[in-house]
Amino acid sequence: MKVTKRRFTLGFMAAVAVLALVRCAFPGVAEPANPRSAAQQVAEADTSAAAAGAEPVPAARFLGPGGKPARHRIYSVPSFRNTFPDNNDVQLEAARRHGVPPVQDRKEAEKRMDELVYVGSNPYFHVDRLSSSIPYLVPRASVLLQDIGRAYFDSLYIKGIPLHKLIVTSVMRTKDDVRKLRTRNGNATENSCHLYGTTFDICYNRYKTVADPDGPQLRPTRNDTLKWVLSEVLRDFREQGRCHVKYEVKQGCFHITVNN
Repeated sequence: MKVTKRRFTLGFMAAVAVLALVRCAFPGVAEPANPRSAAQQVAEADTSAAAAGAEPVPAARFLGPGGKPARHRIYSVPSFRNTFPDNNDVQLEAARRHGVPPVQDRKEAEKRMDELVYVGSNPYFHVDRLSSSIPYLVPRASVLLQDIGRAYFDSLYIKGIPLHKLIVTSVMRTKDDVRKLRTRNGNATENSCHLYGTTFDICYNRYKTVADPDGPQLRPTRNDTLKWVLSEVLRDFREQGRCHVKYEVKQGCFHITVNN
């Protein structure tokens, strides 16, 4: 039987009516099976810990044998240079494959918004004040950045380290941006991966602490510790084939280009 628009609408309305009758006859079906969700239980545990002046204890899923908090050590990577060796030639090939044609200036970039997405500060990362780039990426690069930020939060949490946001220092560059940057930065290349909207930089020597201004004071965390955790996260994404990563010494950042 051919399903016409009218028949579909009538069927949909009938289904809604039946569900409404069931809801009226049996109110309990709309109640959650467990009113205190796992998230609520974790929040209550964190609140109790805060009231006692202590940092929140990891959730039960991170407890080891005997109910004691499981220890998740920080391993970092053997060598930043060797683990993240993807130079410009390697990243440029991926940028050309996944990116958009370079734009001349910001005015032209505004006409390409159907190919790009805005990248702004959010719960997982902070975007620095941009002087040599514009806050746009191709969709797959934006998703990669979001996933890296979320994975970094997860890794900090299970290791018992106070949460910190990553700081993004550079995103998409126009041809004008690259030309101006080359006048004051000898490392800037004319054919930059940033031109294609596939590449972003995350600094490894600065982070944004996530803290409740009215809550307990968090213990200080060394930048080296946060860098080690970040290196573990980026190594995993690179080994999954999701990105190319270059460890930039002079610029103090990880230079990252989406791969697939």
